[in-house]
Amino acid sequence: MEERVVLVNPQDEILGLMEKMQAHENALLHRAFSVFLFNDKGEMLLQQRAAGKYHSPLQWTNACCSHPRENESYLDAAKRRLQEELGISAELTERFNFLYKADVGQGLWEHELDYVFTGEYNGDFTLNPEEVADIKYISINELKREIEEFPERYTEWFKIIWDEYRNHLEIS
Repeated sequence: MEERVVLVNPQDEILGLMEKMQAHENALLHRAFSVFLFNDKGEMLLQQRAAGKYHSPLQWTNACCSHPRENESYLDAAKRRLQEELGISAELTERFNFLYKADVGQGLWEHELDYVFTGEYNGDFTLNPEEVADIKYISINELKREIEEFPERYTEWFKIIWDEYRNHLEIS
């Protein structure tokens, strides 16, 4: 099945649908979401993208990112992808949304109206190997150090979203 994204304007008004790859090649604004999960120690869950991903393979990113389908809410899409990628369910809270544009290489762009959700999770995972190579929990201080020292290990959009997350939620 061809995966399509929902094209929008900056006010989140729907402009139409487009095949995902075409939207990324043309840097067209579309709906997206990002999920940040934490354990009871306050550590953030990171996922390493699968080696077979069409861009940013084996780079680390937040727990889950993707696109809502037509007629699917941001929250429902986030919960669906947590199940599809990590094999988990978690209660999520919408925190903020923002626009960003990032060059992800190979002539592809992420240009997204991104809704950011947070949640807590302490259980087991059932990773989808087509989506996720590995996962780990990391302290906020260790994450900051890692991104400063090894930015190439992290997806371009995660670095942008991480800065927005810290600014919106006032985390130093």
